[in-house]
Amino acid sequence: MTRVVVVGDLMTDAVARARYALARASDTPAIVTMHGGGSGANIASWLAVENADVAFIGRRGADITGRNRDMELMGYGVDARLVMDPERPTGTCVVLVTHKGERTMLSDPGANAALSPEDLPRDLFNGGGHLHLSGYTLINEGSRDAGFAALDMARRSGMSISVDCASSAPLERTGAEPFLEWTSGAKLLFANIEQAKVLTGRDEPEAAAKVLTAFFPQVVIKMNADGALWFGNGSADPVHAPAEPVDRIIDGTGAGDAFCAGFLPSWLDNKPPAEALAAGCRLAAKAIMHLGARPRL
Repeated sequence: MTRVVVVGDLMTDAVARARYALARASDTPAIVTMHGGGSGANIASWLAVENADVAFIGRRGADITGRNRDMELMGYGVDARLVMDPERPTGTCVVLVTHKGERTMLSDPGANAALSPEDLPRDLFNGGGHLHLSGYTLINEGSRDAGFAALDMARRSGMSISVDCASSAPLERTGAEPFLEWTSGAKLLFANIEQAKVLTGRDEPEAAAKVLTAFFPQVVIKMNADGALWFGNGSADPVHAPAEPVDRIIDGTGAGDAFCAGFLPSWLDNKPPAEALAAGCRLAAKAIMHLGARPRL
């Protein structure tokens, strides 16, 4: 089994799901819950629950939420390599979910913004392994050098590399050209429709995927209710997979991360793209029917 090393963000998500349309400058009844979050930590957690061999590298605060997130990761079976920051708190994200299901996120990266090259355990970067890098690590200027170092160490050790695009708005602020330059050498890129548009200017997922294969050998576009597609450099046509039906929608936060965690093990085992896409869609559906961004044991 290929060991997956995830480098990325660790957060606590405060999810507020409004019962009615938001009453601006007033009160709106909502259901508010607190969960472990962060794209990198979510992917590592779902990988571990799916019985993958996974390590997570990140940074947390010297606070109770950081301790809880650390214990939570270990409880899922993740080899958690978290550096404790004596000054910055554990990252927090406020997720506002409207009565129609639209999500808006307000993020404070906290300790994530101080992740440094010195925080990366050298023993985890070995040939035959796989590095998955959360795009937030590169987009956040404070942790960018750590992202560069992780990519360099993975390349030098012969690890395969995948990168997730993080979020469309900060990706747009960073710029498509720098992001594509920084991630050069990755074998696989994960993006959703909005992120793919930021990187390519193309509205259609298939067109965006074809453009992105000029930079990455393989590209996966997550398309929400329309499922996902894979396109490889040199392939004649993309491979599509429909979204899995769900009995109920509890919360879509973290479903895209779960998709990545479902896709990667099959992909690393050299399964056909259609099989890997289907595995990703199944786990995304499972995440949607859970409360919070991570699995509950």
